[in-house]
Amino acid sequence: MPGTRNPRNPSGHNDAPDDGISEPDATDIAPNQDSDSDSADDGPTNPSPAGPDDSLSGTVDYDSETSDDSAQIPTSDPVDDASQHVPQQARPGLRAALVASVLIVAALGGLIGYLGYRTYQTQAADRQRELFLQTGRQAAINLTTISYAHVDADVARILDSATGTFHDDFQQRVQPFIDVVKQAQSTSEGNVTAAGVESINGDQAQVIVAVSVKTSNAGAPDQQPRGWRMRLNVQKIGDTAKVSDVQFVP
Repeated sequence: MPGTRNPRNPSGHNDAPDDGISEPDATDIAPNQDSDSDSADDGPTNPSPAGPDDSLSGTVDYDSETSDDSAQIPTSDPVDDASQHVPQQARPGLRAALVASVLIVAALGGLIGYLGYRTYQTQAADRQRELFLQTGRQAAINLTTISYAHVDADVARILDSATGTFHDDFQQRVQPFIDVVKQAQSTSEGNVTAAGVESINGDQAQVIVAVSVKTSNAGAPDQQPRGWRMRLNVQKIGDTAKVSDVQFVP
């Protein structure tokens, strides 16, 4: 139009062909030009350094927002719940295992103690039984092995292995018995053929002993061995045992 000039072409001539595209209005680009001109007039400017308050406030705002956001994220709660719930769930099983272990140890200790005590009782009973048996055997040999040559020692041996009524009764008949053996010049020798413990009652036992006795007298032919069976009551006295009674049985 004749009354309007393009600020970019002050002569008013339209050099560029009119292709139907209108130039942007000056009001549309004015703000950009003003800003550009202001920037050109002022020259290159460096950004002013942020003050301590500005940088701190920006950082604090960002950190606070970040911390607020992170605080809202339930990251540690599941871990805390798991760490709290897992031991609580495991405690009953652990307690039961500990109780079971204690019971097993106690049961094993009791069993070992019982077996040890039973073994001790068995060994003690075996030793006592053997003591009764050997005492009965030796007493039977002492009673049937007597020689006129050393009758005093033989009688003393019988008394040493005797106790109770048997000891008292035999001691009262010792001298007549010694006189008879010496006058007859008698010699007897006994051998145990069988022996066994018949019964045990506390510290006493009955022992059955079978002996074969060979006897000889001066001026008489040798006699055939004769068999005898004796029941001896044996009593334990301290660490030893002695005969308290003797009976000849068929």
